[in-house]
Formats: sequence, structure tokens, C-alpha cells
Amino acid sequence: MGEFWPVPDALGYLSGRWWAKRTVRDLASGEEGRFEGVVLFGPLEGGGLLQHESGDFTWRGVTRPAERTLRFLPGPGGTADVRFADGRPFHDLDLTTGRYVADHPCSADLYRGEFTVRDADHWRTVWRVRGPAKDLELTTGYARAA
Repeated sequence: MGEFWPVPDALGYLSGRWWAKRTVRDLASGEEGRFEGVVLFGPLEGGGLLQHESGDFTWRGVTRPAERTLRFLPGPGGTADVRFADGRPFHDLDLTTGRYVADHPCSADLYRGEFTVRDADHWRTVWRVRGPAKDLELTTGYARAA
């Protein structure tokens, strides 16, 4: 099977509950934070999945609750069209080879995300953010919750 695990249906694969652990590194300052929480991919009215992430984010020694919501809409051939909660486009997601790279320009910064699927219960994202305002790397490991 190789290094990556092909996923013919991104929405089918993601559906359900996942544990998430994320490290956030500010490459300019060397500071590091972490997020730990739960990600639920549940049905979205009209089709697709609503992703809701919630947990605790620790930065500079202070831990606070954190959450975000994204919409994963059906795309062609088992792919997904990922959008922010308000419907604005974020990126496409094609896991058919088990690996995908997506770009998202945000003002003058560029977010580049690499998605890799290891097996039926584990996947990972690495977002590299570069630009005048940010120099970050966010690495998240996901494990399917029983």
C-alpha cells in the first residue's frame, strides 16, 4: 500500500469523532503552543459534513478553550470542498492517493496544508503559514475515537 492510505471517499472517511493533538510553532520567535481536543464531523443540512473542533489551546503558558467550525461539501469523485463556517471557500481536499497539498491565500500570507492518511483511523495535517504577518507551522495528528 505504500506510505499513504488511499481514501476513495473523503467525506465517508472523515465522518465521525476524532481526537486531535496539534503543535503550533512560531518559527520567527521559536515559541510553541499546543491544542488538544475533539473533532466531530457530523451531517450537514443539504449534504456534506459540519466539522466542529473543540478543546484547549495553550500558548505562552496560558490555556484557554478553543473551537472552530468548517463545512465539508461533496466534491467530484469523492473529494471535498472545504469552506469556512460562513461559507467562504477555504480549500479543496482530495484524499484519493492518501496525500494532498492545498493552498489558501489569506491577505498577504499563504497557508499551505499537507494532508496525509496513514490508515483507517489516523491522518495528519501540516499547515505552513508564510508571509509578512506570520511564519508558523501547525501540525495536527488525528486518531479516530472509539
